[in-house]
Amino acid sequence: MTAIAVAPTTHATSAGHLPKWAPWGLLAVCFIIAGTIFAFANAGGDPADFNIALTLVVGMILYMGLIFVVSTVAESRRHATDRLMTALVSAAFVVALLPLISLLYTVVVNGLARFDGEFFSFSMRNIVGEGGGAIHAVWGTLLITLGATIISVPIGLMTSIYLVEYGQGKKLARGITFLVDVMTGIPSIVAGLFIYSVFALIMGPGTRIGIMGSLALSVLMIPVVVRGSEELLRIVPNELREAAYALGVPKWLTIIKVVMPTAIAGIVTSIMLAIARVIGETAPLLLTVGIVQGMNLNMFSGQMSTLPVFSYMQAKYPGLPADAYIDRAWASALTLILIVMVLNLAGRLIAKVFAPKMTGR
Repeated sequence: MTAIAVAPTTHATSAGHLPKWAPWGLLAVCFIIAGTIFAFANAGGDPADFNIALTLVVGMILYMGLIFVVSTVAESRRHATDRLMTALVSAAFVVALLPLISLLYTVVVNGLARFDGEFFSFSMRNIVGEGGGAIHAVWGTLLITLGATIISVPIGLMTSIYLVEYGQGKKLARGITFLVDVMTGIPSIVAGLFIYSVFALIMGPGTRIGIMGSLALSVLMIPVVVRGSEELLRIVPNELREAAYALGVPKWLTIIKVVMPTAIAGIVTSIMLAIARVIGETAPLLLTVGIVQGMNLNMFSGQMSTLPVFSYMQAKYPGLPADAYIDRAWASALTLILIVMVLNLAGRLIAKVFAPKMTGR
């Protein structure tokens, strides 16, 4: 027997690899180059005018070209294409995130000027110029949004339950789905005009009360709740329903005890999204609720103030000194963002508490 030694072969097509730090190093170099370019362009100007967002975008564009060339030389064309696509996706994420970060930064920086105890303790009654606060607008926003939620959530949930559990293949279900899709695209001003017209026919022209604002917001909330809840109820496994039916549980109890608890986390999230969708609306509230300078907690009598309308009026019609009005507008915008954030955190906590627990033996 003759032993045949097989020597290890090397593939001529194998290519090297860039070290792990190389892409990050190239990215840093590109950002430094872009920052240097814009720093020279802004030489002699106000440092606050330095455009950070545009610097990041230009840096990402330079990085995409540089990483493709370097990877092509050091690795292979296939690796270069892969790194280019990764950079392109990352750049798209950065571009999508920049407006949000810029918005939050601008609101926080400008809103902190009046984010004090007086702002949350006083209204604008008898206030001209500096001072005053927006406690009346905060309470108005919370009450009107709460009213809209109380109206919209039961209607939206029951509609979605009908569409998923009872309306399969029925003409009524198809008609409801079509109407919900149409309502989803209704401009907010149309909802405000609709509610204002109805109350003008019933109570007379010029009527503006808090419940009108809740009804206008509910017109915008209901389709969001319906579509979100419907999709979440559809993804509940049919095996769970069939297991309950096999045990003799009636359909309505199966929905309450099995289907709803399974989808509760997503349903709460869709409700929070619907609230966030309407809590910042200005046009319908300006038509239906109006604006007052003092506190009014009665939703069935008199005009009320809300944070979106308050912010709009302070910025649109500033008095003297104008800076005081602009500061109050920014502070009310910051307060509105914080309210939405708190509501979303509360919604996630509620969903976590009431979601079905997975236990094993």
